[in-house]
Amino acid sequence: MKGLIGKKVGMTQIFDEAGVVTPVTIIQAGPCFVTQVKDEKTDGYNAVQLGYGEVSLKRLTRGQQGHLGVLKGDKKGRTKGIPAVRHLREFRTSKIDRFNVGQELTVAQFEIGEKVDVVGKTKGRGFAGVVKRHGYAGGIKTHGQSDRWRAPGSIGSATEMARIPKGKTMAGRMGNERLTAQNLEVVQVDAERNLIAIKGAVPGAKGGLVIIRDAKKG
Repeated sequence: MKGLIGKKVGMTQIFDEAGVVTPVTIIQAGPCFVTQVKDEKTDGYNAVQLGYGEVSLKRLTRGQQGHLGVLKGDKKGRTKGIPAVRHLREFRTSKIDRFNVGQELTVAQFEIGEKVDVVGKTKGRGFAGVVKRHGYAGGIKTHGQSDRWRAPGSIGSATEMARIPKGKTMAGRMGNERLTAQNLEVVQVDAERNLIAIKGAVPGAKGGLVIIRDAKKG
């Protein structure tokens, strides 16, 4: 399993030796810490839980502090070698014996040319009409219907169904949804600065939380 949690920095472009330009997205990924290793015997499935983004202990509940083993003034000396982290995410894997609680993971695990999937939340667009949300062409502005240009038109039938079908594309909330960009190529890896450059665009706004993992269809 190769996986990291990170933050989208933004987009730029990289020139190769031949002068060919490649658009890339820069992601600050890791360092991430293994906060829990789950197995079929205890949890019913195999997975590794990673933590990202150091935060003050005051920001965590007592339950979160106990889970990370970073309780203040713990007389029993329980510690897992994990800093207080803000974000926790799980990665399914069958090779849980390769991971230990407190282990640190960085972008060094990825190689140039490797294919990855990037998961993030798209930008929230608020309430949007059908032209922007679903790409409707809109109505004509002639024959007395100049105010119907961006309207959806008829949404049902008066004869056969006499109702609106389930899943009908209409106006509504747009964006702010989980989206996966698949089979993206790793262009550069900077382990010293915890940066990774991925070809193309990834979902989300600048500063948004993203997950990098092995390409499932690569």
